[in-house]
Amino acid sequence: MLVELQAQHELDVWPGDDPIPRQELLTRIAGADALICVLTDRIDDDLLDAGSRLKIVANIAVGYDNIDLPAVRRHGIIATNTPDVLTDSTADLTWALILGVTRRAAEGDRLIRAGGWKGWTFDFMLGTELRGKQLGIIGAGRIGRAVAAKASAFGMNVVFARRDGTPARGPDDRTIDEILISSDVVSLHVPGSPANRHLIDRKALARMKRSAFLVNTARGSVVDEDALVWALNERLIAGAALDVFANEPSVHQGLLKFENVFLVPHLGSATRETRTAMAALAVRNVLAVLGGEAPVTPIL
Repeated sequence: MLVELQAQHELDVWPGDDPIPRQELLTRIAGADALICVLTDRIDDDLLDAGSRLKIVANIAVGYDNIDLPAVRRHGIIATNTPDVLTDSTADLTWALILGVTRRAAEGDRLIRAGGWKGWTFDFMLGTELRGKQLGIIGAGRIGRAVAAKASAFGMNVVFARRDGTPARGPDDRTIDEILISSDVVSLHVPGSPANRHLIDRKALARMKRSAFLVNTARGSVVDEDALVWALNERLIAGAALDVFANEPSVHQGLLKFENVFLVPHLGSATRETRTAMAALAVRNVLAVLGGEAPVTPIL
């Protein structure tokens, strides 16, 4: 990927494993024609002013809540993302979370490592079966549909949420409230847009079944984490599995005390195959735009 870019353009590659510091990015963007960025890089007026020659910002992510789209429009810059290539890996991770939290896998791992397992007993660490249960998906895009496609392997019935006031697209469509009150697992796959901030709040959590599990592989801002801690304390839901958090890499301290909460560090697209494909797609977008062609996967 970088070889192909380097053959045609001069590259400035951040060598660190950690995200590039903000001031370093602002300094190094001056004079650049393109930026390949990740979700930890904030793309706003300050950055676009510093990168006054930019023609394209290629985001290595399907979500783009790190990009100020009005600012990009004002500067007349093309923005792209990497849809499709991470759909299956994120759907797979969603099922890992569903299985992990319902069958108490992470809890069992911690118990063994702490030397707490005393041997098999008939009613030890009983989990929840999925067969015959309902999976409610909030966010019926590529990833949500890919998660649904795997549900039959576990004997689950799937329903999809629609916004209040919008018409049903089929017999498996429900309002969000109907999803919350009837589903055994609620899985979130909506964008991290301002409209979806704290979509799952105290009111939403109180509507869920006490035997239900919440799964989030979308964006941390979709869940009000204070409300989730409250719901778990009050035993209003059976548990939660989270791949994303509101203030990454910080995790709400209240979530850490619950054995029925399964936490992983934003691993949705984290396979070698998928991350390679995401980077390759970002490179293709840059090469297209700098070559005077239309971007492959434009946001704007």
